[in-house]
Parts: sequence; structure tokens; C-alpha cells
Amino acid sequence: GQIIFDGIDISTLSGDELKDFRRRVQLVFQNPYEALNPRFTLYRSLSEPLIIHGWKDEDTRIRRIMETLERVNLQPAEFFLDKYPHQLSGGQLQRVVLARALVLRPDFLIADEPVSMLDVSVRAGILNIMRGLTAEMNLTTIYISHDLSLLQYTCDRIAIMYLGQIVEIGPAHQIIETPQHPYTQVLVSAVP
Repeated sequence: GQIIFDGIDISTLSGDELKDFRRRVQLVFQNPYEALNPRFTLYRSLSEPLIIHGWKDEDTRIRRIMETLERVNLQPAEFFLDKYPHQLSGGQLQRVVLARALVLRPDFLIADEPVSMLDVSVRAGILNIMRGLTAEMNLTTIYISHDLSLLQYTCDRIAIMYLGQIVEIGPAHQIIETPQHPYTQVLVSAVP
């Protein structure tokens, strides 16, 4: 298949076009414990994308990083800059992973099971932050998940994939309330 972003097949991108695409599209990884280099402070992990994309002035980078940490409810932000990943809880780590994805102010976010590695008590907080930032930043987000209760809460539309093919797509409430495909029906029946 193809992935078309803003009318362009992304497999044709190279050089500066590919770099710009990578700035505009970011990924929130499933496992926050493996998404960050354990030898880097949070400041270094959050600085790296900015440096790659030409942010030469350190003061400007620090301001952007602090603002982004505040947006994901890691406050006070300066408390976290010199921390290492092992010094944080799972919820804090997932917020850092989210901040790393958002520090470049992308247009499009891909969230791969963004709360599956977290305690149930922490999930709602992360999802609320993501929903709020999606609206505030006018950000398009694709959630990849088998958890339809999460998708019902966070998504306007749902596409159900089975064996690598989209078998059902539509408004979230319609997919949840009147599932058509047998696989969708199984997923819906598994929602508590």
C-alpha cells in the first residue's frame, strides 16, 4: 500500500523533504521504559530532536523544553531536566515520551498503545493530557490499540484492522454501538 501525507506518497521523500516530514509527524512509543536512552538526562533526550532540526540556541531550546514539560503536567519543569529515566515513575516517563514527540510541535501524532504499559490509575491522566493537547495544538492523532474502551474515549473515528486489512471504519460511537464485522464484534464484546 501507500501512505499519503498532505497529498505526497511518503516513500518518495528524501533529503530536506524527509526531514520536514519527520518534524511534522511524531511517534509516542508504547513502552516508555525503552523509548528513552537510559544514559541521557531528560534535557538531552528532549534537546536532541530540536538540535537535529536546527535549533542552535540553547536558551531557546531550554524554553521550548520547559514549556513542553509543563504542557504534559511535569511541573515544575526545571525539576525534571537533570533527571534520568530510571528516576521517574511510569506515568512520568510516558509524559516525557509525549513531550519528546510534541517538542517539535508536529501536525500529526501516532500513539502506539500509549497507555498499555501504565497502571490503570495513571491511564486516565495521560489520556486526558493527550486529548487536551490534541485540541489545544490542533493536532491530528492516530491511536493504535486493541483497547476499544480507550478508542471510544479518545477517538472521533475508528478503523478496525484484521489480518492487515481495514475491515470496518466509521464514527467511534457507530463502531462501538453497532459493530458489523465479526472481529469488531469480538473486540466490542471484550470491552468491560
